[in-house]
Amino acid sequence: MFPRTENRMQLALALVIGLLLVANLFTLTLVALTPATRASRAPVLFTVFVITLVVSVPTILLLPRWLLRPYRQLVDEAERAPVATSSTREKTRDETEFVLETFQEVVAQLRAKQRELEALGARAAARAASAEQFSERVVASLPSGLLAFDARGHVTVINAPARALLEAEGETAGQSFERLLSRAPELAGLVERCLRTGELFRREEVTAEGAGGRVRRLGVTVAPVDPQPREGARGVLCMLSDITEVAQLREAVTRKKNLESLGEMSAGLAHEFKNALATLHGYAQLFQNSKLDEDASDAAAAALLHEVRNLSEMVTSFLNFARPGPLDFGDVALAELFRACAFDLRALFDERGVALEIEGEFAEVSADERMLRQAVLNLLRNAAEAITDESAERRVNVRAAHERDAAGVTWARVEIADTGVGINVSDLQRVFIPFFTTKSKGHGVGLALAHRVVTDHGGTLSAANSPQGGAVFTVRLPVLNALSMD
Repeated sequence: MFPRTENRMQLALALVIGLLLVANLFTLTLVALTPATRASRAPVLFTVFVITLVVSVPTILLLPRWLLRPYRQLVDEAERAPVATSSTREKTRDETEFVLETFQEVVAQLRAKQRELEALGARAAARAASAEQFSERVVASLPSGLLAFDARGHVTVINAPARALLEAEGETAGQSFERLLSRAPELAGLVERCLRTGELFRREEVTAEGAGGRVRRLGVTVAPVDPQPREGARGVLCMLSDITEVAQLREAVTRKKNLESLGEMSAGLAHEFKNALATLHGYAQLFQNSKLDEDASDAAAAALLHEVRNLSEMVTSFLNFARPGPLDFGDVALAELFRACAFDLRALFDERGVALEIEGEFAEVSADERMLRQAVLNLLRNAAEAITDESAERRVNVRAAHERDAAGVTWARVEIADTGVGINVSDLQRVFIPFFTTKSKGHGVGLALAHRVVTDHGGTLSAANSPQGGAVFTVRLPVLNALSMD
């Protein structure tokens, strides 16, 4: 197949090679026709002539094509280039001119794109500068303290409120968190743990010592900048706020509530003692009456002894609440504990005609089994006694489950719901006060003692009214082996 010669460069190259070969053949012919060499070298010259001819013809045909292969590739790329030349007018007959025009168009477009990129880069730089200025203004205007540390624990950002709260002076950029937070060791510990593990701390309360020994109460949130860093690179962001006045006000309110609770407890205790003493006084007057026969005297003595026992039980319950003994922790299966308590109270539930249903997924907790058993007995007994004789539905439901909070702690939750009349809204916050009771019988210490026991185990006990009617008491205790329940 003959090569294309539609461009002048390829045609000129082929002509030059052809002329050189023709000149070579002409020289060989002259040498061959010389009389001195005709006879002796004629066969050799003829052979050389034939070889030269055989080599020359393919060379003339293929050498230009081989030499111009890169040029052909360049032309093909120019034909495929998406420029205006290929779409608005026909290709120039001369390939060299076409390639030149095409690449001129490409260069022009590249320059235009370069100008667009430069404009975009300038706008991006302006936006970045504006965003940085805006971020600086936001950080500076924050009413709360803001601290940022890099992966090595060195300060990168600190605003004016943070300086004031930590009483930081001088240049702090690049300072280690240990040095900056030397007056707030609790906060330094949170930052160290967050840098090491990526743990998030929300609304923690720490103390910071200021000049002159003044102690501040700080509310802090410590969060990792990158919770899942690559190669261990993790920064930390801290938000600080001064809650000293809030904490003092909260403590004052707590003291006020404690005094109110103490007043109600004292009034209840005095009322119980007054009733008991009045009863004892009445029986004592009976004994002074010498006209009592033996049977009446024995009955009065038995009643007197019963009243003394009630008074002793009340004092014992109060002492258990006021001065609880040390807890003996061990592994306690809540399912077995509730079944045992249900068995102990079977007579009470049968007497009142109340059904007890226990269901759900019970967990295993670390607790003092004796104290926790007493608390559960008080809660179940209170639920059964809360169902009045007029209640049509007579049932106590115990539902168990486990849940995980935002901090990742797994809790065992047990709800004890009755079908009674519920609790007055005004009394929901008072049911755990000792000697507060709405019953005609009882001392009002059972719920207070149950609340104290659950709280001492690191849990919570709350009371609420169910939308279906009746009261619901919810016990939450930390789970012993949370991993085994996942």
